[in-house]
Amino acid sequence: MAIPPGLLPEGLSDRLPPQAEASARLTRSVLDTVAAHGYERVMPPVAEFEDTLVGRLKSMRAQDLVRAVDPVSQRSLALRPDMTAQIGRIAATRLAGVPRPLRLSYGGPVIRLRANQLRPERERLQLGAELIGSDSIAAAVEIVNVAIEALQAAGVTGITIDFTLPDLIDSLAAGPLPLAPHEIEAVRAELDAKDAGALAALGPAAAAYLPLIEATGPFHPAMEKLEALNRQLGGAMDGRIAGLRAIAKPIGWDITLTLDPTERHGFEYQNWFGFSIFADGFVGEIGRGGSYAIARADGSEEPAIGFSLYPDPLIDAGFGRESPKRLFLPLHYDSGRAAQLRGEGWRTLAALSPDQNGEALRCTHWLDGDEPRPY
Repeated sequence: MAIPPGLLPEGLSDRLPPQAEASARLTRSVLDTVAAHGYERVMPPVAEFEDTLVGRLKSMRAQDLVRAVDPVSQRSLALRPDMTAQIGRIAATRLAGVPRPLRLSYGGPVIRLRANQLRPERERLQLGAELIGSDSIAAAVEIVNVAIEALQAAGVTGITIDFTLPDLIDSLAAGPLPLAPHEIEAVRAELDAKDAGALAALGPAAAAYLPLIEATGPFHPAMEKLEALNRQLGGAMDGRIAGLRAIAKPIGWDITLTLDPTERHGFEYQNWFGFSIFADGFVGEIGRGGSYAIARADGSEEPAIGFSLYPDPLIDAGFGRESPKRLFLPLHYDSGRAAQLRGEGWRTLAALSPDQNGEALRCTHWLDGDEPRPY
């Protein structure tokens, strides 16, 4: 059976006017904002050798990737499902000798083998920035505020930042709130579900983690509860709490801050700090970031921190669109005047035959002598 010429694989779609242009404009706005803070753009390829890519994708397996055999090398290739891993490869190899901290930005499509119910698209646009060589509090402050500024530059309002401490359970389980190795995953699962009853039923060691469920919600009340637990533990979380306070301090009053100290979904490779980004009117997160480690060629690790935005829902909702002034140029128009008008921001569409209709071509004006006239 022949495939209809307009049919695309499930989860893939075309972007048509005006959305395609809105996508380019939003991408440019975000990356220009990031560039203003010293982040330089890199452009990794859309596919890499599977072994190389999988080795840096800590949250995905080979069977989760779209793969193909390279006809040149006869080796297995994989289409990138995430660009962060590629930035890590570039930093650890091509830019290994560049002074740190290294600030890089990127933008492009990524593709997943399977979608989910919340996001049925398999191909998504990913934009982001990575600060490599430091995962300090100062680096976290910079990354969070650059992410906020980039979204605001794109016109996004009603932003919520949800902070998390991805490796907190491991840290507490190895110290002040000890857990046996087989207990850790069960405790994580009940904390994820925010099921206090099930957590208490796991036993006294697990029940000691109940205050972490209460330390979830609006940032300042949640932090007070986390600080109360910290005092009970003799200051075991002093560094993390100081970090969260410092990161939150410079964020504007118009940004909503929340805390979920045990959230781990999507933070499989982050360590001490992570954050999710939400916006009013959108289901699910539109971005996330945090601290992590990059594997160097010599086997050691380098600290890094960054964020990724997934702006397709914003583009679908109309962000990045403009109402351009489209000017129809009749036959025998003055080319010099048309060039001048383009320099003033007009977009011109020249007639190719006498029967063409500018209004039908979605022009808002037509050139009457030297002056644009509205339709």
